[in-house]
Amino acid sequence: MRFSLQLTLPRNIAAQSAQAYNYRNVMSSFNDFHVPRKFVFVLLALLLTLSASVHSLAQTDASKQERPRRALPTESDPQDVIKIDTDLVPVDVTVTDAKGRLVRNLKKADFKLFEDGVERPIASFNVEKIEGSPRPVAIVFALDLSGSMTPAEVDRVTDAMREFSRQLASHPAVFALMTFGMHVKTLQSLTGDREKLDRAFERLSHEPNGMSTHAYDAVDDAVRMLARHAPLTRQHQLIKRAVVVITDGFPVGDTVSADTVIERANAADTSVYVVTMPSYTRMLASTQMTPLPTPLDVSGLVEKTGGRSVYANQKDLGPLFRAIAEEVASAYVIGFYPPAENRKDGKLHTIRVEGPSGFTLRQSRAGYQSQKAGSSRQ
Repeated sequence: MRFSLQLTLPRNIAAQSAQAYNYRNVMSSFNDFHVPRKFVFVLLALLLTLSASVHSLAQTDASKQERPRRALPTESDPQDVIKIDTDLVPVDVTVTDAKGRLVRNLKKADFKLFEDGVERPIASFNVEKIEGSPRPVAIVFALDLSGSMTPAEVDRVTDAMREFSRQLASHPAVFALMTFGMHVKTLQSLTGDREKLDRAFERLSHEPNGMSTHAYDAVDDAVRMLARHAPLTRQHQLIKRAVVVITDGFPVGDTVSADTVIERANAADTSVYVVTMPSYTRMLASTQMTPLPTPLDVSGLVEKTGGRSVYANQKDLGPLFRAIAEEVASAYVIGFYPPAENRKDGKLHTIRVEGPSGFTLRQSRAGYQSQKAGSSRQ
């Protein structure tokens, strides 16, 4: 034979004292049945404990059923939103035609993405503007003051960097300014205040020169600054991170190797653009000869980060820097999710993006390093 005992308890009994439940009435009811007081106190204590447990379980169940708040819009929202998590792998892709002009009207279906030679579905696709909102950018200028550039060239570069920043005036943007020679020095950390940036530009003419050219060290410091202080996303868009190096193309005395800088730039989704000044090409420019590649060119720093290398053989550097700024902001952002077995194997995986025939594609990285199981991203 089965017996059941059904108790009806007041609500929120665990949060209130025994007096709140009409202690006297309860005791009076038990006295009518001649129940010992000691038994009554024990029973009340048990009922309070039981009620507290039931209340706690009810709150736990409610929290499990509650839907988490959305951090980003869902796929049904109007824009193609990039959801950044530890598994999404984004790649910036710049597309130019046969004449070197930027191609901006391509669609998601125009691209194919391959991981280790196997085609993967494109999970996200962003362009320069999403519903009229320009893509955010974070730029670090790194200027060579090793003594190879004349004061006049420094002044011209300063004006050109101002042109660069003005070209991106419609974009949410932050800029930083570094110099390098014997040492790497930050004149202005990342800021969206154009007045601060202008004051940093004005200080360039007073900076001392050095005999070494620590170009790789400068890029490495710039990449680290971007990774630490330029958030990967802003307003549901991936920020374009880039380092613009102005140098003679001959690194000397670096403590960091080119391969290490490339690896770190890839991990930080940062492209490197190099402007080689006429201090190297001055004699060749007078003969209209094509400049020879510099050590910085052959290092792979530019091509392996999806940037661009140009020679400043014109007196007016403004158009050149404006063109670079336009390119920086116009890349396509393609993202994919690697298969589960690749996400935590700790191996290097290759990435290849293909587009329509007749176009040239430059991607920000040729692969990604997956995290080992149990490790965390820095």
